[in-house]
Amino acid sequence: MDANATAPEPTRTGSVRCLDPHGFHRLHWVEWGDRDNPRVLVCAHGLTRCGRDFDFLASRLADAYRVVCPDIAGRGVSDRLADPADYGYPVYCADMATLLAALGAESVDWVGTSMGGLLGMLLAAVPRTPVGKLVMNDVGSVIPKAALERIATYVGRDPAFESLEALEAAMRAVSPFGALDAAQWRHLAAHTAICDDAGRWRFRYDPGIAQPFRAGALADVDLRAAWRAVPGPVLVIRGAQSDLLTPEILAGMLERPGTESLVVEGAGHAPMLMDDAQVAAVRAFLLA
Repeated sequence: MDANATAPEPTRTGSVRCLDPHGFHRLHWVEWGDRDNPRVLVCAHGLTRCGRDFDFLASRLADAYRVVCPDIAGRGVSDRLADPADYGYPVYCADMATLLAALGAESVDWVGTSMGGLLGMLLAAVPRTPVGKLVMNDVGSVIPKAALERIATYVGRDPAFESLEALEAAMRAVSPFGALDAAQWRHLAAHTAICDDAGRWRFRYDPGIAQPFRAGALADVDLRAAWRAVPGPVLVIRGAQSDLLTPEILAGMLERPGTESLVVEGAGHAPMLMDDAQVAAVRAFLLA
């Protein structure tokens, strides 16, 4: 299949009940490939995105993996949390542990974009981790203050649009995902949009996920200790125009043994792993 063609539908969907500090919430996912394949790949999306971002990549890896693409709490079709203050990595990591238990997966490889890459890194850094190979897509061991300030200008604003086309245009304006064709942009818009009762289109995530950005002054986030604790092979992908994973941060990460990198020209934050070259690079790393 050409990665630039329309993505096929997932093989299956699933859900599991997860616990947070204020009750239970349901986590949903889509999956590809043989349910009985012991080789499992989790693909985790970015801050305001959803698991369907990985349809193109997942369909190309389904021959080798059981590929599972969750909607992190508050995004896509997963439940919103009762208290927005609970949106953060402690809950997300606990949810992923619940997901792996529900899948019966003793070990997994991991592909994560932005927030999903940090989630994979944090899980990989703890003792007795189930995470083997890790792909971190346009996120690194330090998160620059300037990038966080940019994200804070739009996340959680909850604008309403008269049409899906208008929502897509707004998404394109703030999302330097690289060279995508019209069908790919529409795919990304359609799966992260919902039409409300008034017939207006909104982004399909809880505006409350922005609460950490409003909680206080933003600053650089230093995760180098976690990065150094990751035991397995890592592929770090950087959009050439990214402000979140800078050349300097990437250079520091490459000092860690077992780290490879790929720079995607024409993309900022973050490459969407949809075109043939990006898919091939991820596949080659995972299956080597």
